[in-house]
Parts: sequence; structure tokens; C-alpha cells
Amino acid sequence: VSQVPVAEGKSVQQTVELLARRLEALGADKQGTFGVDCETYHTAATLGTQGQTGKLMYVMHNSEYPLSCFALFENGPCLVADANFDTLMVKLKGFFQNAKANKIESRGTRYQYCDFLVKLGTVTMGPSARGISVEVEYCPCVIANDCWSLLMEFMQSFMGSHTPGVPSVFGSKHDSAYSPGDTMVQYMELFNKIRKQQQVPVAGIR
Repeated sequence: VSQVPVAEGKSVQQTVELLARRLEALGADKQGTFGVDCETYHTAATLGTQGQTGKLMYVMHNSEYPLSCFALFENGPCLVADANFDTLMVKLKGFFQNAKANKIESRGTRYQYCDFLVKLGTVTMGPSARGISVEVEYCPCVIANDCWSLLMEFMQSFMGSHTPGVPSVFGSKHDSAYSPGDTMVQYMELFNKIRKQQQVPVAGIR
């Protein structure tokens, strides 16, 4: 999962369309849509000891896994629960409070190209587009490090110089199997990066 910068002189939407055209030129087929959303919760003030900042927890959903809900702490574990977890969070409001203005999501189109699955999304916070996310999966392989070179080569074919480096989550995996939680960690990191950038005006975004 990586971020693609907005092309110079273009809007977020125009850049997404440009990437979509490149994918379709390669021969990728549209396979419906996808969505990933993230809500931020912070530990209630009563729990935090004096002078310490509360911990943030991110509750996330991914349309690829409609029956699951993911709860992540920054630099911490990723809990995979069933969809009823959202109801539990309402009951835990004495401990975790929803930072309502902080909801961020990525929605867009899924593409299939041979054994690759590509999800091209527009990242939005509230009504405005904040950036572009690209998720690429090589479906036959579950050991991430074994297929990274192949993923890189494929990403270069439509992302060019914006091809990302090895995701930090790969470093801790080594030869173990890749899981949906690893994807969600990457989305969390991407969303946090985009949140931090939002103070800076981006050309082409109105």
C-alpha cells in the first residue's frame, strides 16, 4: 500500500484517472470497487496519568473482509475482530473516545491484471480529497519477501518513479505468511502520513 503524489498541474481525480488509464493500457480489467475506512479513538482523559498523552487506537474496515473489523495501535498489535466490534466500542466510550472529525477513508476501483490485484483509491477526510492510495497484491504468493521484486517490477510499469520502497511491515515478517492485518497496518501508516500533510496546501486540491 503506498501513496502516489498528485501530478503537477492536475487534481487528485485527474491523477487517479491517469493511473487508471495506464493500468487499462496494460490490459487490467475492472473488478468492482473497494473501500477502507479508519476512525481514530483516544484513551479517555481520566485514564491518562498526569503529563502523559493518551494512546490512539484506530478502528478500521476493509470491504475485502466484510465480516471483520481491525483495531490497531500505533507501533502496537493489530486485533482482528468480527464486525460487532464497533458496537463494543460504543460501550467502551468511558475508556476510548471517538475523535469524530478524524475519520479518513480510501475508496476506488479494483483492477485484476493476470495474478495481480490493484486497488486505486482516492483518500478523503470529510468532503475533501486528500491524496491517492495504491494497493498491489500478488495473489499466488503468501510470503511477502518472496515476491517483492516481482511486485516492484509490476508497480514500475504504471507508477514509474513513484514506486514505493519495501513497506516497514515486511521487515518484521521475514519468511512468515502475509496476513490481512499487515495490509491494514500499511493503510494506517498511509492515512497518518496524509493527516500530517493536510496542514500543507497541496497544488490542485480545492
